[in-house]
Amino acid sequence: MAGMDEVAALVLAAGLSRRMGQPKMLLPWGSRTVLGQVLYVLEAAGVRQRWVIGGAAYERIAEIAHQAGAECLYNAQYAEGEMLLSIQLGLRALEGEPHIQAALICLGDQPQIEAQVVRRLLQKWEAQRAPLLVPSYQGRRGHPWLIARPLWAALLELQPPQTARHFLRTHAAQIQEVAVETDSILQDIDTPQEYERFRPRE
Repeated sequence: MAGMDEVAALVLAAGLSRRMGQPKMLLPWGSRTVLGQVLYVLEAAGVRQRWVIGGAAYERIAEIAHQAGAECLYNAQYAEGEMLLSIQLGLRALEGEPHIQAALICLGDQPQIEAQVVRRLLQKWEAQRAPLLVPSYQGRRGHPWLIARPLWAALLELQPPQTARHFLRTHAAQIQEVAVETDSILQDIDTPQEYERFRPRE
């Protein structure tokens, strides 16, 4: 689909992994790492341009990104733990890519991400060009979500303590929910217990 070339993924991977106790993006996930799995699924779903925003353990994060054919950006403010700052860094980079018309906001610690969900979002965007697309499972919204270029400026104007969640609340009238049949959109990996629960078994 032509529209897929107009969507770039921003993969947020700058966190300190305090609750995990070690860099969670680097943990094994089958034959890959947690971050590597996210990048693999995005590529399998047809997202050709993938940008990783790293911070903690940046050298290793960048290595995984480049091995997967993705770009990598360094969030120098990663220790502040604000996801908004990583999103804004990625959007500013994409502003210089005029063919990119939408950004898919992805979590680097969501290796449960499914290609079918990503494809559904891409197909919905290509068909309708909605300004905001958010997947939902049984009424609960999750990740990844898509923001079209006309709304980037509004997100870039936010300042902490405002968050991406604040932005979505402010623009609630423009959100189009995309119902999916998997709760994987609600899952990520924050603690050792969650990692043990969700990680693939040999």
